[in-house]
Amino acid sequence: MPATLSYPKTTTIFPQGSLNAANAAEFQQDLTTALQDSHTQALIVNLGQIESLDSAGLMALVSSLKLAHKLGCVMSLCSVPPAIKIIFELTQLDQVFEILDSHVVKF
Repeated sequence: MPATLSYPKTTTIFPQGSLNAANAAEFQQDLTTALQDSHTQALIVNLGQIESLDSAGLMALVSSLKLAHKLGCVMSLCSVPPAIKIIFELTQLDQVFEILDSHVVKF
């Protein structure tokens, strides 16, 4: 019997610039759309190009993580810049999100 490897469909989102009150609703909609795609089993949010993050941006990520759990999807963050990672640590959201060093998904 041959071995079979099954890889889930992974969707990656690459936001840029600032995630703040001005664009958090649009960002959250992008995440929701990606998660609701019937083929998406894992969502990676690559924060490598994010310069700033405020509470509205954090809430968009948290709401999307809740939706991912509800839909049975994996949601991870990767390439988080040090200045942004501090925000996750101060809010203790680094204990909630899976934060990867690079664009690799763990299952």
